[in-house]
Order: sequence, then C-alpha cells, then structure tokens
Amino acid sequence: MPSEVLASWKSNLKSGLRELEIRSQRRNLEEMRGVNLCSNDYLGLADHPLLREAVVEAVQRAKRVGGTGSRLLSGQTEDWNLLEEEFAKFAGTEAALYFGSGYAANLGLLTALVGKGDVVFSDALNHASLIDGVRLAGSRKVIYPHLDLNALESALRRDLGAPGRKLIVTESVFSMDGDIAPLREMTELAEKYGAVLIVDEAHATAVHGPNGSGIAAQAELQPKLMAVLHTCGKALASTGAFVCGSAVLKDHLINRARTFIFSTAPPPYIAGQIRAAMNLAAGMDRERGELQRRAAWLVREFRFAAFDTGGSASQIVPAILGKNEDTLEAAEFLQREGFAVRGIRPPTVPEGKSRLRFSLTSRISSTEISRLKDTLVEWRARQPVAEAVRNA
Repeated sequence: MPSEVLASWKSNLKSGLRELEIRSQRRNLEEMRGVNLCSNDYLGLADHPLLREAVVEAVQRAKRVGGTGSRLLSGQTEDWNLLEEEFAKFAGTEAALYFGSGYAANLGLLTALVGKGDVVFSDALNHASLIDGVRLAGSRKVIYPHLDLNALESALRRDLGAPGRKLIVTESVFSMDGDIAPLREMTELAEKYGAVLIVDEAHATAVHGPNGSGIAAQAELQPKLMAVLHTCGKALASTGAFVCGSAVLKDHLINRARTFIFSTAPPPYIAGQIRAAMNLAAGMDRERGELQRRAAWLVREFRFAAFDTGGSASQIVPAILGKNEDTLEAAEFLQREGFAVRGIRPPTVPEGKSRLRFSLTSRISSTEISRLKDTLVEWRARQPVAEAVRNA
C-alpha cells in the first residue's frame, strides 16, 4: 500500500490535471495521421531515401553504436571533430560544438556565458530553452515586447554605463508566429550599446539563407555575433544542435557548459547522419524556394479571408483564433477532413492567443495547401450554426 504522503502527492497531481482539463489545456500523446501540418521536417528529409541509405552506411561503418561516456571521457571520436569543422563551414563561423539537443545547447551556452551581475535582454516570445537558460544563469533579465526594437533600445540605453556584461538573445524565425527578427538592426543596437547578440536559428536552419545556412548568414552577420545556434532535429531530420561561433567560445563551452560536460556522447554514426543531411539540404534551393512561395500564398489567402496570421514571413503560418475552445474545435474539424494539426494553447502561447500552427513542408503540395485554406474557411462559416446549437 502506498503511504499517505505518496497518495496525497498523486491526488494533487490528479487535481492539477483536472484543472487543465477544465481550461481546455490538458495535452496527450497520440500519433498524428493525415496531411502532416505539425512537422518541423521542412525539407522532407526524414523519409528521404538517400538519407536513409547514409544512416545505414554510417551504422555499418561505425566502430560502435553507443556513446559509452561523455566526450571528455570515453565518448570522443574523430567523427565529431570532422563534423564540427564541416558544420562551422556550413554556418560560416570559425568553430562549432555539438550538443545532444537544442534545449541542451541553449541551456549550456547561456549558463556558461552569463551570471550574476550580467543582464540578458530577451524577446518576449523566445523559446522556453532560451528562457530557462537565462533563469538558470542567474543573471538579471529584461524582457522586451516581441520584436519591439524601440523598447529594446530604450532598455539598453537605461543600462548604458551600468556594471556587468550585456547580452541580447533572440530567435531568427519565431516558432509560434513564424515572423523573422530584424537581425541587422539588432546587431547595430548591440554594437551601439556595448552588448553582444546570440541568435537561435532553429527554424531557419536548412530553410533560409545561402545553402540553408540561416538568416544571420544571409545578412553576413556571423562575425559580429557571439553565437549562432543551429538545430539538427528539424529541417536536417537528425538530432542535436550546434553552437557556432569563435574558436575561443568553443573551448570555453567545452570547459564550462554543464549540458555538454555531463552528457553522454551520441553514437558516432549520428555524425554520419547529420553530415549526409547537411549535404543534401545544401543542394535543395529549389525546394526552399517553393516552400517559401507556398507559405506566402497561404498567408495572403488567410489574411484575405480575415484570419489573423500575425507577422508570419516564413514556413510557419499561424491562424490565431484566440479562444481555447474555438482552437480545439477547429483542430478537430480539420483532423476529420484529413489534416494532422493540433491546437496550440497557453502556456505555449499567451492567454487569448490560442491558435492553429501550420508548419509547412516541401512534401505538402499546393493542392493540399489550397484545400487546407478552404477547409478552415468552411469551419468558420459553420460557427454561427454551431453556436446556436450550443445555446439551445
């Protein structure tokens, strides 16, 4: 029999889940079926036959299929040195260091760079990994309104001459709104007010920029940045992430980033998968261009139909519906029509900003995108009837 203390804990957990249910915020795990609009596999590499072949070859060639220990102990192989050199060239930086996930990369980077006495200026819509990295670092944080450079400059000006180092952190393509940070202007602000800038390219890696090297590379900003993060688990259909920057930054992270130091190294064959994905993605300019054209078409059509798409300028297209109940109802309607889509609700997005997040990939045809638009318009057209039925 469980103790009374354990039973009480479980009871509290159940109560918390019931509260989420009441607010239409309880989540569950289920495999999505239909036209996949939840995937971050933007270039369709996850089931690409050449990538599959490369993985099989990498496994067969590998000396072992386990990491065996951290890279500072038994997990280091030449595979990782070579891949980091190649990825640094891809990103246009001096060096790169591989982490087991994008979350681990952001936590390790921020906690290794700043601490008490420093200040971090963070966009209000930054990813949870950036938010948690700032919290764990123990530095003072200033949250500026989303992409509001006037507010950012005012905050930087107020701190001018204050002790401590200053760091600005932003995503390039924002994961929920699909809008893009003005990195050139942000870099100028950083230089003007004695700060440095970190850019998380998670949703831009392999999708934007020359050969897919990101928004910062497109603007040729890499030498002016403290670090650029590129993930491998989205458009590169692999796993992990790279922190890219100077050689001294890499050496610093090897010695100070706890999420690197205390993590078991990935199996060496993973390096082969990432290398193959990187090389495939570099040659997919046609797919990148077509993906952006289809996304721009969907944004125009949604706006013409009076749906709020925020500032989307990328392959991520939201339809912001506001209420949790409307969002869940719309998602269920689309699922019945063959679209794999989920409603995004607080705390992932702010209260009153629940939405459908359409993550477009090169595997989704223009015909399917057109049908998606028509289906969502049809759902909304039925709402007065549905509301009357609910109130009867």
